[in-house]
Amino acid sequence: MRPPTGPSRAAERRHEGIEYEIAQEKAAALGRSARRLEDALSALAAFDAAPPPRDPARREALLRAAGETLWYYVVQREAVGMRDTEVVMRELRVPREVQLRMGVFPSREDR
Repeated sequence: MRPPTGPSRAAERRHEGIEYEIAQEKAAALGRSARRLEDALSALAAFDAAPPPRDPARREALLRAAGETLWYYVVQREAVGMRDTEVVMRELRVPREVQLRMGVFPSREDR
């Protein structure tokens, strides 16, 4: 009788394949999240560029949405090991107003 050996090469290849698929899905999900953030920031910028009169409640809703989207994006980046949020703020030119709303969610009564 022979002692058990480590995993077979075929099992290792299957495992590597699964790890590769997981990495691809993480990258795709992060990309989708980045596009949602870019869309939210663009909507806010378009609103600010529109001629007056502008609805302050609409702007607040856009700020809230952008802050929430930024929060989800930063959390997702951190989950895949990308921890430098300053890079995000700088590269995407995230307005300070949006940064201050990151992770701030309305109370249940306000929903």
